[in-house]
Amino acid sequence: MAVAFSVTGVEQGEWAVLRVSGELDLMTSPILRQRVHDVVAEGNHSLVVDLSDVFFCDSSGVGVLVAARRLIRSCQGRLRLILPDRGADDGSHVNRVLGALGVRRLFDVRPDLEAATADEAGPLSA
Repeated sequence: MAVAFSVTGVEQGEWAVLRVSGELDLMTSPILRQRVHDVVAEGNHSLVVDLSDVFFCDSSGVGVLVAARRLIRSCQGRLRLILPDRGADDGSHVNRVLGALGVRRLFDVRPDLEAATADEAGPLSA
């Protein structure tokens, strides 16, 4: 049974949140790319991409994530990914793919929506 791909958007405080589910691959990655561009065009430069329900991601999906990072950085914005870390045996597929390709370190990865939309205090100064 195939799970339909979807991208839904919500606002969470100052953050735009795109929840992605299904397979992020050559056929579906253009949809996510367009949604990211739409969010930025609407003036939202704080973006969370929730990949918790993505069970497959190929290189085109990774390419969309890297391009989203580049776009958000060009706007002096913030991009965070939600990739739950459930352990080595059943961890997020996307987490493993990004790690295997050596690009996971490029992203600000959070385990859930609460952590992704929390604004940490800046460094304390004397």
